[in-house]
Amino acid sequence: MLSGTRLFASRIVRVGVALILCSLASPAQDTAPTKSAVPANNFRIAGTIVNGRTGAPLEEARVTIQNAKSRATVGSVVTGEDGRFEFTQLPAGKYGLQGAKRGFLPGSYEQHEQFSTAIVTGPEFQTENLVLRLTPMAVISGHIFDEAGDPVRSAQVVLYAEQNGGGMSRIMRFGTATSDDRGYYDFFLLGPGNYFLSATAKPWYAIHPTIGVDATANSQQHIPAGLDVAYPTTFYNGTIDADEATPIALKGGDHAEIDLRLNPVPSLHLIFRVPEDQQGFDTPILQKHVFDSVEPVDSGEERSLAPGVFEFTGIPAGRYTIRARNPSSGEMEQAGDVELLHNGQELNSTRGEPVGSVKVTVRMPGQESMPKQLAIAVLDSRPRAVAVKRADASGEASFDDLVPGKYWLMVASPTKPYFVARSTSQNGETLGHELNIVPGTNLELTAFVLGGVVSVEGVVNKAGKPLAGVMVVLVPKDPEAHIELFRRDQSDFDGTFLVPNVVPGSYTIVAVEDAWGFDWLKPGILARYVQHGQELTISEHMQGSVYLPDPVEVQPR
Repeated sequence: MLSGTRLFASRIVRVGVALILCSLASPAQDTAPTKSAVPANNFRIAGTIVNGRTGAPLEEARVTIQNAKSRATVGSVVTGEDGRFEFTQLPAGKYGLQGAKRGFLPGSYEQHEQFSTAIVTGPEFQTENLVLRLTPMAVISGHIFDEAGDPVRSAQVVLYAEQNGGGMSRIMRFGTATSDDRGYYDFFLLGPGNYFLSATAKPWYAIHPTIGVDATANSQQHIPAGLDVAYPTTFYNGTIDADEATPIALKGGDHAEIDLRLNPVPSLHLIFRVPEDQQGFDTPILQKHVFDSVEPVDSGEERSLAPGVFEFTGIPAGRYTIRARNPSSGEMEQAGDVELLHNGQELNSTRGEPVGSVKVTVRMPGQESMPKQLAIAVLDSRPRAVAVKRADASGEASFDDLVPGKYWLMVASPTKPYFVARSTSQNGETLGHELNIVPGTNLELTAFVLGGVVSVEGVVNKAGKPLAGVMVVLVPKDPEAHIELFRRDQSDFDGTFLVPNVVPGSYTIVAVEDAWGFDWLKPGILARYVQHGQELTISEHMQGSVYLPDPVEVQPR
């Protein structure tokens, strides 16, 4: 039950666990010595910490236990050659068990994502032969070379990871590195999974002459075409299309050596016009779709050709999204995907819809004061945060340059998640937590939020017996529209669970065995589990813990 809910950059860790206090006495027998009751403070947590890939015991690993209720460290030991650890004189209760060793990812007992299983001590629990598995760290390293096989210095290398947490799969940026003078880069502390790699740089020898509006006329500088080039972003296997990139499958302890070779392509010379009477302008922003995100692209070099006429060079041909301010109206616009293919192509000709903006003012429930650190996020339908802002002291935050489309609001603090129960616009329209950004809109919303102040506690059963390590999910009514209301936990040694920070509403609670790491959030899959779950309602007046009277039956994956 040791778990946390990662919300933006903050991690909310649930606390509050029921203590199990019990004793066991055996009656005296005429033919055997009398057995006394097990002392209340004489339980042990012991076992072996091992390499999660090979099963070999780990020497000089640090094993720590914490009181699951107070999060206070109870004990810490360093293992010997046999990898054994032991904690004695423990009272009955719940404990988190963690391990760490150089070259391994730190981990907790039966950890899945940010969840783990707490150890329960008591006379009915066998806690002396536990196996704590640590995953050996994986590494990706290699070199970036140019077309001649020479190392590329200062290349930007980006690592993407396929993330399967939270019931859906996404490929998101994981980290970045810069190649050194040998072209070398590396990424450490990687867990098992699928990764993707890309690299981009500028050719050291590239020269971009001024071509101007007449793209058919060659440069007066007589620069060879082979020097007017750029490196496109290149993925592992040599493709420049993210959808065709080859995944790098890593197991614990793997060291993948991946070299990438960059090959030059002709550099584009693009034109952008600004009215001569306009004071200043914003440089157009180029973006590309990369896996499940949209990322900015280096817009190359900028130079003035004539009053109000600018040339952008050093950009490879390709499909881009362009964001630029309309020279006439001054409004920021976002074009759809545009093919930039030839010299002299005008960025102004890719005019798109004006973007929108929204100012959000949060109103807290009841007499609750405004948190010192309140985050407001705008999420798209995937869902992924397209913008995150920290609210000011009055609970306000503004979001500019939002592409037209449908979004929803999420509000949270480092200590508590919130739910936007309703919102009102400046014209008095009552809305939910959804946003509909139409071209050129300037919304002002007041968002009324409810806090997650209730915990749901219970036990999961399989064939009439409690089961540890099971994923427990609190599914909101209309789940596709309320992703932010999902809550999860992992059942503990005794089958109990605690789902924290529950916002008032109607839910179904389900328990699914072996459900970690697959797309259970897909509507067809989720509906199958929900029809066999337990329904419950959390009212706005509830606080503290809600105990389920009946066990939640475990469903197979």
